[in-house]
Amino acid sequence: MASHVTHSGTGRKKIDFDEALPVDHRLNRVYRIGAGLMGLFLLAFGILGLTDNIGFFDTGGNTAIGLNTNGALSVLSICVGLLLFVGMVIGGNFASTLNMVLGVLFILNGFLFLGLLDTDSDFLAFKIQNVLFSFVVGLVLMVFGMYGRVSTNLPHDNPYWRARHPEAEQRAESEAQGR
Repeated sequence: MASHVTHSGTGRKKIDFDEALPVDHRLNRVYRIGAGLMGLFLLAFGILGLTDNIGFFDTGGNTAIGLNTNGALSVLSICVGLLLFVGMVIGGNFASTLNMVLGVLFILNGFLFLGLLDTDSDFLAFKIQNVLFSFVVGLVLMVFGMYGRVSTNLPHDNPYWRARHPEAEQRAESEAQGR
């Protein structure tokens, strides 16, 4: 999970973000929706790809939802879709981190198969539309995962801002006790 080290006058303090995001926080809904929508689409793509009874590593040009596919890509899509559904069920920082990690992997996958287009090494039968889809899904997953977590101007009630600025939280607590 994500952790962050802050520097304060007394030394280093490790902050575990799992404790920073309450279960019912509104950001949790964004992470769950992102994981669920992408998981649903990948599941549909994978299931439709398997229903055509195509070969596992066939590169013959079979399509599902406008994207080229084969048995291996369909099974991989189902697995990633189920993983995203697990992230949706768990929610919180797990869903956020999962969205970010899978987003980066989708983008890297897009670059990898961009280089493998029209070669014998293209074992997942990618075409240019698959590469573009991989880039788009990667960016969307990263946006869903980073929403409310990564920014230069997070609101001060945001749990990630508070976790990164414990001195401001302590100052607010001491002012509240002093009144």
